[in-house]
Amino acid sequence: MRGEGSEVRGLSLASNPEPRTPHPERRDMRSFTRAERVGGEIRRILSDILRKSVKDPRLEMTVITGVDVSSDLKNARVYFSTSAGTGASRQEASEGFQSALGYIKRTLSQELALRYMPQIRFFYDESFDYGSRIDTLLRESEK
Repeated sequence: MRGEGSEVRGLSLASNPEPRTPHPERRDMRSFTRAERVGGEIRRILSDILRKSVKDPRLEMTVITGVDVSSDLKNARVYFSTSAGTGASRQEASEGFQSALGYIKRTLSQELALRYMPQIRFFYDESFDYGSRIDTLLRESEK
């Protein structure tokens, strides 16, 4: 008898008139996509690599500011910033990353449990320079 309201192995087949509400603490939490979680792991591992393993002087004052991974996990855009922020230091850091790319990919593949290693490209993060410029302009306007 599988009519309205019957049970199969403890599961009720009757339609539930009240919709299920999420747990109050989880209602406001945003769930992260797999690409965002992988990006966070890549950022963490890259920061450790820069701090502990890479001895290239061009990468000494370089900080990983963000990682964007495509939804298919095939491409990763790594954003970095340097303390100097000049054009020469940006170029030197880019060359340092290209020089260390093989080591970085090998180390990342050992740490990450992914079937395919994303193609990694490095980009200078201009948001800090932009923020610094805005800050300078605001200070000048207050004088």
